[in-house]
Amino acid sequence: MTSFEQATPPVVAVKGVSKGFRLYAKPLDRLKEVILRRSYHQRHEALRDISFDIRPGETLGILGKNGAGKSTLLKLLTGVLLPDSGQINCYGKIAGLLELGAGFDFNLNGIQNIRINGLLLGMTDDEINRLRDEIIEFSELGKYIHEPLRTYSSGMVMRLAFAIGIHASPQCFVIDEALSVGDGRFQQKCIQRIKQFKQQGGAIIFVSHDMNAIKMLCDETIVLEQGKVAYRGAPAEGVNYYYRIMSAAEDQAMLAIDSQDHGHQYGNRKVVCDRVSLIGLGSGSHSLTCGEQAQVDVVFSAQETVMDLTVGIMLRDRFGQDLYGTNTHLLGHELIISAGERKCMRFSFDMHLAPGVYTLSVSLHSQQNHTEDCYHWWDDAVGFEVAGTTGTSFAGVCNLQAQADVVVSKD
Repeated sequence: MTSFEQATPPVVAVKGVSKGFRLYAKPLDRLKEVILRRSYHQRHEALRDISFDIRPGETLGILGKNGAGKSTLLKLLTGVLLPDSGQINCYGKIAGLLELGAGFDFNLNGIQNIRINGLLLGMTDDEINRLRDEIIEFSELGKYIHEPLRTYSSGMVMRLAFAIGIHASPQCFVIDEALSVGDGRFQQKCIQRIKQFKQQGGAIIFVSHDMNAIKMLCDETIVLEQGKVAYRGAPAEGVNYYYRIMSAAEDQAMLAIDSQDHGHQYGNRKVVCDRVSLIGLGSGSHSLTCGEQAQVDVVFSAQETVMDLTVGIMLRDRFGQDLYGTNTHLLGHELIISAGERKCMRFSFDMHLAPGVYTLSVSLHSQQNHTEDCYHWWDDAVGFEVAGTTGTSFAGVCNLQAQADVVVSKD
């Protein structure tokens, strides 16, 4: 930290903050605890001894697994919750883009909600009236601004919420994954506005699973693990630390593939799939970036000698739709495996699927006859996530890496 940064007072200063919740096994236990004056709850410490500060013009990224305490921390920062111990000092207005639709009345139209949400964010009536047309124009809702919010899609609600928040002139803007529901073009528009807000001296606290956005926008990152700050420092190292946490968790939850709970399986078991893994070679994790090289390992063993083995893979989306499949026969490999032998087939490809959650299915069969002579078919053997995009943004389910050139028309 430079001497100038040390002299600049923080917009938000968090010192030794902890927050816990009472968890009850049954709703009735709350009443029993009051009447009988006995404890019927378990204590869950969501945050423990959290300390950091953020100064004007800085962007702080917050990473962590689900349940690490991210949302609880943001609710403390925006005043939705109060800490059990420690201090949160805010020197200026904080606008929060937290749970989608927070601060809105879905029975009222967009214009009415601009006023309600604006007042909640500390705007005056004069500011709301002066900035209303700019908010509507930025949101791009057009005629739908006069319709009730209950008729809006999640993307339309996000547009309105972001437009109000960024025009509220806060000293600190808190964003929690809300941008992920918008379309790609509007997300880019929001990111450009965030950069402009930062250049004008605004502070930003940013929670996202888009690792590229974290590295591009943030000056510093905090990684939360089990309610504690496990890492604080440069964004690139923070992302790598987050990937290590995720990889360790996924190794336990997703690579213990002996369990019969991972997808439907069938076949005569002449050859058995023992283990399946899918990782990104850049991240070393099951959470990949679009454009990152993926590596799939299929480990299998033979109960009998098979002279014409084919190993295949199929990528599916969360709805079970087949997106891409290939196998060793199509790729020109002839496989022979002897009884008692164990082998590993490795597939490598660039992951060009859009951000989302996917599964990988595996098949072992004789050449092309996977329906007649199937040794082992394993639906949804492993799950994986594509989070974020490298290079040019795109719309749709996959990046075909198209190129555009201006050519002379012959007409």
